[in-house]
Amino acid sequence: MTVSDTPRSNTLTMRAQPLLAVDDVERAGEWYRKVLGARSGHGGPDYEQLLVDGHMILQLHRLDEGHHHGTLGDPSLPRGNGVAIWFETPDFDGTVARVREAGADVVTDVHVNPNAGHREIWIRDLDGYLVVFAEPA
Repeated sequence: MTVSDTPRSNTLTMRAQPLLAVDDVERAGEWYRKVLGARSGHGGPDYEQLLVDGHMILQLHRLDEGHHHGTLGDPSLPRGNGVAIWFETPDFDGTVARVREAGADVVTDVHVNPNAGHREIWIRDLDGYLVVFAEPA
C-alpha cells in the first residue's frame, strides 16, 4: 500500500510548525499576531510561538541566538530565499483586511490562482520572508 492508497481520516497525525529566524522576535511577533489574528504562546526576545485556535502555527527565533542548537542562519544572507510561508484561511477577507491594516509589503495583490482556483495574496514580512494567504480551494 502506498501513501496515496492509504485511506484518509479526519485525524491529523502530523502538523507543520515552521520556524523563522528573525532579527527582532518581539517586533516580528507583534506583526504576525496582527496579520494572523494570532496570540502569543510563549513570548520573549529570543523565541515566540504564535497560536491560532489553540494550535501553534508559527515559531519565531532570533537569528543570532544559538540556544542548544547553534544559530539558525547567516545574518549576511537574505532571509528565506526560495521559501514561501503559506497559510490557508477560511477567513480570507478578514486576513486581507489585517494585512492591509498592518501596512504589509504586498508582492502580488489579491488574485485567483488559475491552478488552484482560489484567491491568494502574497506579501513580505518585516524580515523579507515571502508569506502567502489563500482561501480554501
